[in-house]
Amino acid sequence: MADKKYAILGASGRQAAYTAKNRAELIQAAQQTLAEYGTKATIEQLVNKAQVSPNTIYNYFESKEQLFREAFANLAKDWLLWAYDGTPEGESFQDFINVFRKLLLVGETHPMFRDVLSNTAGEPTFLFESHFTNFSKTLKQLVLRGEIPADNFEERALLWSYCLYGIVGSVLVRQTMTVSEAEKVLELSLALWGLSPEQSRKLVAKPQEKQ
Repeated sequence: MADKKYAILGASGRQAAYTAKNRAELIQAAQQTLAEYGTKATIEQLVNKAQVSPNTIYNYFESKEQLFREAFANLAKDWLLWAYDGTPEGESFQDFINVFRKLLLVGETHPMFRDVLSNTAGEPTFLFESHFTNFSKTLKQLVLRGEIPADNFEERALLWSYCLYGIVGSVLVRQTMTVSEAEKVLELSLALWGLSPEQSRKLVAKPQEKQ
């Protein structure tokens, strides 16, 4: 009886490992597809990249859009771990600003993530659905630390998120703004959190350590 129980558990474990492996491979293929085609990629382009049938994708994900959102979220999570370099998210507003400034230089450090952002930064709805929850969570931690105001938080966070998306789009997609110009706009956007021009300049101008 015990042998049968362990056999069932072993089979269950192998199935779980097989499922995790297939999901990971599909997510990797979706990241490559986003880097090359963006969210408007067809299911044919996606399955060609993944080397699977469309049915295989729907066995693991409800839709192509869900797969793309998860692929982007995983890529962003990996980049954030690198960008924060061991510092917990929400530790300080200065760290948050430093990480955003690193994003403006992402092409020098993470070309694939740059390509994904270039293909999606013009679609704030996709970025919002993929990342706003974590973005808002980090800002709420900064509220608890007293670094940004709590009043009208949801409105400020939503408006600021679109400001940041616009900056990223201007630098990485439209290329109508240099990094130094983007940082000036970043300074102006901090007025949404009640920061004075002097406080904003201090946050944005702080030299960053190279990784």
